[in-house]
Amino acid sequence: MDDFDPSDINKYSTFEDFFVRKHKSSHRPIFEEDDPSKAVVVADSRLVVYPSVAETRRLWIKGHNFTIANLVKDDVFAQSWSNGAVASFRLSPHDYHRYHSPVRGTIGWYKAIPGQYYQVDPVCLQSDVDILTENARCCICINTVDFGKVLYVAIGATNVGTVDINEKYQTVGYQIQKGEEVGLFQFGGSSIIVAFEKGRIEFDDDLLAVSRKQVMMDVEVGMSLGKTLNDPVEDRYA
Repeated sequence: MDDFDPSDINKYSTFEDFFVRKHKSSHRPIFEEDDPSKAVVVADSRLVVYPSVAETRRLWIKGHNFTIANLVKDDVFAQSWSNGAVASFRLSPHDYHRYHSPVRGTIGWYKAIPGQYYQVDPVCLQSDVDILTENARCCICINTVDFGKVLYVAIGATNVGTVDINEKYQTVGYQIQKGEEVGLFQFGGSSIIVAFEKGRIEFDDDLLAVSRKQVMMDVEVGMSLGKTLNDPVEDRYA
């Protein structure tokens, strides 16, 4: 419990309070926090990364209808990530269930999509059931200088009561910092999908190597996820 605030378990009045407990900021440092060209892990979780949606579908998410368009329920919004890079984070009930921004930028749009709360695990993801496009989820687009448009989708799963995006991140134009807390899941398992535009991120080599073996890597909030492939350009999204 030393990682958490409060660290005394008797300070939590309900199990739900304990489940959504906060980390002490010093115990989850943000990798190169002041460098917006480096993206970071968004949650304490199991992670796989793939450089394209096509490779994600071939190796990891086997549901017939998994596309970014079906994930966000909007063909126009989805065009930015139609064959972009994908990071998939799976949280178990024992994990820290607050989630954070991978990048610095501004909120471009927000969308809440009602749905089911099917179990999200490797076995289910590799079945023919389209779990990620059926479950309840909240989506935000983060406009950035270094990575272009970044899609962030928090997806509910087994026993999750709600998927909560903090209200300020539902506001177009809100400035978000890398590593900043975005929201939380209530009790249960859950998942997060982060998608980058094609050619805008180079995931870390160790993450790619493990993912291509169809193995999830244990990661923590703030660890390195990857770096931009493009030099910073004028912020046309501000």
